[in-house]
Amino acid sequence: MALLLAAALLVLGYALVSKTSERWVVSAPMLFTGVGLLIGFSGIFEVESLGAGTVGLLAEATLVLVLFTDAIRIDLSKLKNDALIPTRLLVIGLPLTLLAGAGLAYVMFDGFGLAAAFVVAAILTPTDAALGKQVVTDEQVPVRVRQSINVESGLNDGIMLPIVTVAATVLAMESSLEETGIAGLIASQLGVGVLAGVVAGWVGGRLLDAAVSRGWVEGIMRQLGTMAIGVAAFAGAELADGNGFVAAFVAGLAFGAAARDQCQGAYDFAADEGELLTLLTFLAFGVAVVGPILDEISVQTILYAIASLTIVRMVPVALSLLGSGLKLPSVLFIGWFGPRGLASILFGVFLLEDSGAAINDQIFSVVVWTVLLSILLHGATAPWLAGRYGDWYERMETDDMMEAEETFEFPIRG
Repeated sequence: MALLLAAALLVLGYALVSKTSERWVVSAPMLFTGVGLLIGFSGIFEVESLGAGTVGLLAEATLVLVLFTDAIRIDLSKLKNDALIPTRLLVIGLPLTLLAGAGLAYVMFDGFGLAAAFVVAAILTPTDAALGKQVVTDEQVPVRVRQSINVESGLNDGIMLPIVTVAATVLAMESSLEETGIAGLIASQLGVGVLAGVVAGWVGGRLLDAAVSRGWVEGIMRQLGTMAIGVAAFAGAELADGNGFVAAFVAGLAFGAAARDQCQGAYDFAADEGELLTLLTFLAFGVAVVGPILDEISVQTILYAIASLTIVRMVPVALSLLGSGLKLPSVLFIGWFGPRGLASILFGVFLLEDSGAAINDQIFSVVVWTVLLSILLHGATAPWLAGRYGDWYERMETDDMMEAEETFEFPIRG
C-alpha cells in the first residue's frame, strides 16, 4: 500500500508541473524510471510486494492497450497516399535493423545461438517515439520528419510482435523442435491471433459504427465499446491458443478499416489511460527491474547496447532513405531518434516470464541496459537536437525540399 501511495503522489506531482516539464532535459520516462530505481534502493518500501505477477499484469494490460491504439491511430487509407518515408523505414530499414542486431548479437555473445540472437534483436528493433516526445511535438521540426518518426513508431511494434513470438518460442524449444513443430507454432500462435483480430475488429467495428449512426450509443459508452473490442480480440485469441497481442494489434487495424469515424474519440479516451499505464510501467521498470540488473553489467552488454542505439539503427535507416530526397541532417535525425522503450520492456518481461532459463536472463539484461541507456540518451538529447535541427531547417528551407512537403498528421502516443 505504501508503494501505491508513492506512485500516486509521483503521478500527482508530475501532473502539477507537466506543462512546464516540456522544457526540461528530464523526460517523464527518465523521471519515473529514476524514482523507481531510488524506491527500489531505498529500502523504505517492501519492493518484494511488487511481485512478478503484478508487473506481468501491468505489462500485459499496457501492451494490449498500446498495440490496439497504435493500430487505430494510424489511418492506413491516408498513409498509403503519402507513405514514402515511413514505408522505406518499415519495409527496408526494419528488416535491416533486425538482421544487423541479430548478427552483432551472434558475434558478440558466446552463449547465443541464432534463435537467441534473433530474440534480442527483435525485442530491440521496435522504437518508442514517446521517449523523445519533443521530437514529434516540436513544430520547429518539419512535419514530414516528425510524422515519419511517429508512424514508424506506431507500426513497428505490431510488425515485430510475430517475429518476437516465433523467435522466443523457437528459443525455448530449439533442442527438440522439428520443422513440423515450427509450422504448427506459426499456425497456432499467429494464424489464430490474426483471425481473432480480424473478426473482433471488423465485426465489432461495423456493429459499433451502425449503432452510433442510429443514435443507439454515444459519449463514453462508444469509447468503452471500442476498448472492449481490443480486449475481446486478446482474450478470444488466448482462449483459442493463439497470440492475444497479435490479435489486439490486428483488431486495431481491422477496426480502423471498418469504423474509421469512431477512431479519434476512442484514441483520445485510450490515450489518457495509456499514458497512466505507461508511466506506471516505467516506475515498475525502475523499482523491480533496473536495480537487480545493475549487478549484471558486462563490457559486451554495454557495447551491444550502444551499438544497438547507434550503428544498428542508424546505418539501416540511412540505407533505407537513399534516394528519398531527404538531406543528410534529416537522415541522421531520423536515424538517431529511434528510442527503445515501452514495447522492448514489455516484450522482455514476457520473455522472462515464459522461462527462467539462463539464456533468457542474459537476453533480458541486454534489453534492460539498452532501454535504460535509451531513456537517458534520447530523453536528454531530444529538446536540444530538436531545436538545433529546427534551426538548420529554418535556414535551409526551400519549397522543393522533401522535408518541406505537406503531409497528414496522425495522433501522437504519449
